[in-house]
Amino acid sequence: MVPWKPPVEDVFLSAARAQAAAKPAGLGRRLLARIVDGIVLGALVGAVSYPFVTAALQHIDEKIEAAKQTGVTVQVWLIDGTTSVQFGIVLAAFLVLGALYEALPTSRWGRTPGKKLCGIEVRDIEAHEPPAFGAALRRWLLYAVLGLLGIGLFNVIWCLFDRPWRQCWHDKAAGTFVAR
Repeated sequence: MVPWKPPVEDVFLSAARAQAAAKPAGLGRRLLARIVDGIVLGALVGAVSYPFVTAALQHIDEKIEAAKQTGVTVQVWLIDGTTSVQFGIVLAAFLVLGALYEALPTSRWGRTPGKKLCGIEVRDIEAHEPPAFGAALRRWLLYAVLGLLGIGLFNVIWCLFDRPWRQCWHDKAAGTFVAR
């Protein structure tokens, strides 16, 4: 005969309850995580883009110097076939590295290295699970494009007024929120 043991709460059930009870992360943690992720991603993109940016700037300087040598006032186009390709490569590096650094870890684990450091994670608003890759990519692309267009500040300020999940526009587009 097996002795009676008191019932123990199911580990999986308690984990599911904890996950469903997630609250939105604090704004300070979110800001710190974004700063860390921005520095890391910026360093990666900068390292990859450095040769292309320096080549483009050297090409522009050569064009300006050649125009000065003519002694005549001429119009110099800074963006041409050479510089547009080089700046296009920089933009592509930003988008590819951003997707690898932001969207892939977000869809896999619900967090980037910066979010892990700050103890927060991105979750699907319905399932409270990490978002699918498509949603994570949409989330990051909207964040990046709004930032490149210069209206990214309005995107991130939106979470100050949004209730109850404190979602930014990129969270709303992806159906996600940032949990602690």
